[in-house]
Amino acid sequence: MAKEQSEVRDLQEGNYVMIDDAACKINSYSTAKPGKHGSAKARIEAEGVFDGKKRSLSQPVDAKIWVPIIERKQGQVVSVESATVAQVMDLETYETITIQTPEDANLSPDDEIEYLEMEDQRKILE
Repeated sequence: MAKEQSEVRDLQEGNYVMIDDAACKINSYSTAKPGKHGSAKARIEAEGVFDGKKRSLSQPVDAKIWVPIIERKQGQVVSVESATVAQVMDLETYETITIQTPEDANLSPDDEIEYLEMEDQRKILE
């Protein structure tokens, strides 16, 4: 899996983090003061990048955590197969891929889009 290790204290809102083996985008990040017998704790509220599920995590700020490596790519819509599926050509590799489209996306052929990719998962940015 494309990921790297980071310390919890290095994370901030808008970053990506792995929670329950899912790539998530951090919506809120807060820390509690150190307790009598330990280090400060960080509370992370995040949303799954590819599944939209909300997840939360509480970890010491000096703990190691996995951060997914998600690539932002440019594509061009080749064809729209249905309300939820489009064929997109990557503008760098010219490879054609099938991507699920957001529900309210009004895509048509030749539209240029941005999408996120992590291994076999892809998502069109709105």
